[in-house]
Amino acid sequence: MSAIERIVAGRVVAVLRRVDDVGALVDGLVAGGIDLVEVTMDGEHAATQLAELRARGDVLVLAGTVRTPADAEAAVAAGAEVCVAPGTVPATIARCHELGVPMIPGALTPTEVERAWALGVAMVKLFPGSLGGPQYVRELRAPLPDVPLMVTGGVTADNAGAFIAAGATAIGAGSALAAAADVPAAARALAAAARSARPAAGAP
Repeated sequence: MSAIERIVAGRVVAVLRRVDDVGALVDGLVAGGIDLVEVTMDGEHAATQLAELRARGDVLVLAGTVRTPADAEAAVAAGAEVCVAPGTVPATIARCHELGVPMIPGALTPTEVERAWALGVAMVKLFPGSLGGPQYVRELRAPLPDVPLMVTGGVTADNAGAFIAAGATAIGAGSALAAAADVPAAARALAAAARSARPAAGAP
């Protein structure tokens, strides 16, 4: 199964931004049923953390906030299997393609999504999802039904199912998981909400 296929199947990516004890947090996520983990490159120890996660062997390792070709190179060297960005930078996408690693660029408007998709990516990150909510996802998918969307930003157990039902292929959740008092329970609730939702008809 490819990295993108794992994201499609798992539906939930845990986004860890500047987290100190990544190992303990990921233990909790895995116990709660989430094995797709993104570490953002803006953290001081991101490269080390990516390498540690890759060595575990029980999670798919994504690097987030990959904004430049140099970021992509550092992320892949550390073990990232997928790169994710807040926006769409053609040079960074091209470098990921050269390195043989999928890139999921960020976009918000229909024009931005179209531009990202035209660059040959396998999925587009809709960010921030909280701005338009599930209804925006539903309306965006109407003219762009072939573009797989990973919605990130403001995703919680309360709205994860609605995002999937509206047409999101996957969701990314940060503070709802990383800041939880009981990480396994939070992961379990969010994963259940996303995976029990019925995907929109024709969702890629």
